[in-house]
Amino acid sequence: MVCNHETCNHPHIDHAHNVLVLDHHNDHREQTAHALLSFYNVLEYAHTTGVLSTIQRIRPGIMLIVENAPSHGAYELVRLLRLNVKTAKLPVIILLDEATPTSIAAVQECGADGWLAKPFPRSKLIRKISDLLNRSVEQEWQNLPAIQSMALRYTVEAFNNIADTIANGGPIAYDEVSVACEPLIEAVNANNFMGILNGVKNHDNYTYVHSLRVATMLTLFGNAINLPPHEQKILASGGLLHDIGKMAIPHSVLNKPGKLDLDEFEVMKNHVTATIYCLEQDPTIPKGIITIAAQHHEKLDGTGYPYSLGGTKLNDLARMAAIVDIFSAITDRRVYKAAMPAEQALAIMSDEMSHHIDTNLLGMFRERFLDALRTF
Repeated sequence: MVCNHETCNHPHIDHAHNVLVLDHHNDHREQTAHALLSFYNVLEYAHTTGVLSTIQRIRPGIMLIVENAPSHGAYELVRLLRLNVKTAKLPVIILLDEATPTSIAAVQECGADGWLAKPFPRSKLIRKISDLLNRSVEQEWQNLPAIQSMALRYTVEAFNNIADTIANGGPIAYDEVSVACEPLIEAVNANNFMGILNGVKNHDNYTYVHSLRVATMLTLFGNAINLPPHEQKILASGGLLHDIGKMAIPHSVLNKPGKLDLDEFEVMKNHVTATIYCLEQDPTIPKGIITIAAQHHEKLDGTGYPYSLGGTKLNDLARMAAIVDIFSAITDRRVYKAAMPAEQALAIMSDEMSHHIDTNLLGMFRERFLDALRTF
């Protein structure tokens, strides 16, 4: 499935999430596009005709060019891009048929930002794109207080490693996730965490952004009810891991502006069972983390998914996770919408969702989060 140009001109679409793929080999181009669909809007081109004008109009976040692109060729096309003020800083990756000293030198000489040699694994492609798109965002983390910077750097590395693990069919390394969450827990307990939430606002990996926000706010929740650090670690780790099944959801569904249709909603719901499956491959993962992942979309009235649990069948972990996941989803900045202010989101949850969530726990979360917001 390919993002069409009309969709990419949607006024609410964040064009930084557009990836333009230029490759005259149909099979290669389609394979590359398919590998990216869970993360980005993809524009496919088989030749250079119209590409330069399209780039200026669509403003993609990054461009992938096959080395022997017809007409100009990759190296000449990059030189042309660098001469135009509107495209001079566009990140470009050249896809090489073979990584030779000559081709690597040509990549550097023409001004491209990086290269990949065919065949390359999906995880390596995603990492390369993400590294370039997020380079400036992650560099800014170095300017934060040390504990906040560590929380961001450790969790993004752990999250990227999870993506590689899932792609390779291996089990999640819980020890790495647990250690990565320690600076986050320390920052929350020191009431020094707002820089973490603000630090990911412009990061391009939405699933990571949402997961880190849920991890941070679940830890804040645990702090509010005086849970000890080892139990806060379950909350933080559970937040970071609760949506890893979304790595298999197509970008067109995950980031669709507006309401999902019935078929799309069924696809979206599958992320819960996919997450559970991934987590259960590591027997060391605490049951509380699996509960968070399995039940964060359940509702008190039994209308949630995937198990239609409700009432006393939902313990505090599930109830807390549901509150934080809803709050984060409402206040997240998405590629197609701005973030909603926290107080407005909490008011909507109190007024319109009382039959879905635990209002007593919501009151405790509201008080703690707004207190933290006022002191920031």
